[in-house]
Amino acid sequence: MATQTVAPLSSTPINAAESGTFQLGGDLKVNRLGFGAMRLTGEGIWGEPKDPAEARRVLQRAPELGINFIDTADAYGPEVSERFIGDVFSPYPKDMVIATKGGLTRTGPGAWHPVGRPEYLQQEVEMSLRRLRLERIDLWQLHRIDPKVPVEQSLEPIAKLQQDGKIRHVGLSEVKPKEIEQVLKILPVVSVQNQYNIGDRQHEDTLEFCEQHGIAFIPWFPVAAGKLAREGGPLDKAAKRHGATVSQLALAWLLHRSPVMLPIPGTSSVAHLEENTRAASLKLDRNEWTAIEREVQQAQ
Repeated sequence: MATQTVAPLSSTPINAAESGTFQLGGDLKVNRLGFGAMRLTGEGIWGEPKDPAEARRVLQRAPELGINFIDTADAYGPEVSERFIGDVFSPYPKDMVIATKGGLTRTGPGAWHPVGRPEYLQQEVEMSLRRLRLERIDLWQLHRIDPKVPVEQSLEPIAKLQQDGKIRHVGLSEVKPKEIEQVLKILPVVSVQNQYNIGDRQHEDTLEFCEQHGIAFIPWFPVAAGKLAREGGPLDKAAKRHGATVSQLALAWLLHRSPVMLPIPGTSSVAHLEENTRAASLKLDRNEWTAIEREVQQAQ
């Protein structure tokens, strides 16, 4: 069988709108391929970035590429990512949706600790508003449920802040369906952010729950790594067949996997941002995706 020549994805226009749209909470329309701002910090997600000017250029370039959903957290830096976003975007484009998270404290590079005390979470929201230069956070997410604090207690001030208009919508991170159901008794949940990619599908049950309830699923660590992505591996071979990179293929698969999926690949480089965003234009038919999934499964 003759090999089909495929034009490289790098020759296509860059537009995140090609990824389709999703209505967060039923009222915030975003292009499904967004941007995760964790990498706009130093090594270990700690301190200032090596190249602050490039970090600003990344943020400035994002809306030019059709990206209107940016995810950050007060723990990124800590504070650094939120501050960069506030500095670059204030006053914000009218269609830009900013999501941030609270509930983790930092004690050094690579160190993360859940803190769900209600007074701490309330303070984090207030400080996020200040750094982001916002009067209301579009989407505030609980970074982790603190096993030492009942989640109902943790979210009590969050519900009050939402009533007061300082938070528009609330989301969760690293949760299972049972935990989402527990929180839904307290307040509406519009998004869930769990680790997920084509090689790590441990949260299929949570994704299915989100699909059933119209909740956005935001996969962190969206690009598979290791033997699946190495040269000559199943993702590398499939990507080359379609004139794409492994990262682009992995992001395109997420967009294909579910209409509630909102991938947020992160980077500190404009060139890498543009490369990732081109994934919005990579379209394979269902049979091709099924074959790739089978190859990935066999390689694991």
